[in-house]
Amino acid sequence: MKYINQEKLKKIKLNKKNIFIVLDFDRTITSFKSQDSWAVSGLLLGKSFKDKLDSYYKYYRKIELDYNINIKEKENYMIEWYGKCMDLYYEYKLTKNKIFESVKKSSLIFREGAREFFEMTNKNDIPLIILSAGIGNVIEEFLKINNCYSKNIYIISNFIKFDSSGKMKKFEDRMIHTLNKNISGYLPKDFQKKIDNRKYGILVGDMLEDLNMISNKDNILTVGLLDNENNLELYKSYFDVVLKNEDATFNNINEFIK
Repeated sequence: MKYINQEKLKKIKLNKKNIFIVLDFDRTITSFKSQDSWAVSGLLLGKSFKDKLDSYYKYYRKIELDYNINIKEKENYMIEWYGKCMDLYYEYKLTKNKIFESVKKSSLIFREGAREFFEMTNKNDIPLIILSAGIGNVIEEFLKINNCYSKNIYIISNFIKFDSSGKMKKFEDRMIHTLNKNISGYLPKDFQKKIDNRKYGILVGDMLEDLNMISNKDNILTVGLLDNENNLELYKSYFDVVLKNEDATFNNINEFIK
């Protein structure tokens, strides 16, 4: 099923020369059935690690999806959740080799049409920003393994830094969680210049909070990918385009680019 704000679509004339793209990763570039990048990072850390990570997910994910909770209260929960997950990787001694081997063994699944979409953006040198509250090392390695990582892509995420022997040192920069995702201040000058030279943009995400990835959305076509029937009317009131079920593919997103 598709919902399209035709007025916004007429206003924004998208083509391969005038756009940049901002994408979420988990359940956006990947399918709704895919593993997420946090789970993938710890595939080789044992059952005890997995059980703890799963227990955090079951508790906090319901809060993350509850749009009736006060935003400040929810943000505190998100910081608490992400902090606990980060601490687990320190506790179970994640290494660079383990994270890369985990990506190879993982069940990360591209959303339909995503590979072709990456090929199209690379071929046409369209600036593409991946902004994710997941694990940047997983995202980067997954794209490289699938020959989808190219110079037109910039990833903003929670990257783990390792020492020369491959042992985990720390998470770099500030924590990126569901409620503080915004590209502002993260892009290198040369990449920001590419964005500034483009008149229009496409933003794609699976949660309402993904709308915050770009502050000024006047010239941005926002696309929401939905797998929860209960939130359909909510998504239609915020996103310019809502794609649901079999229509939630990058093939359909590509149709907006002339």
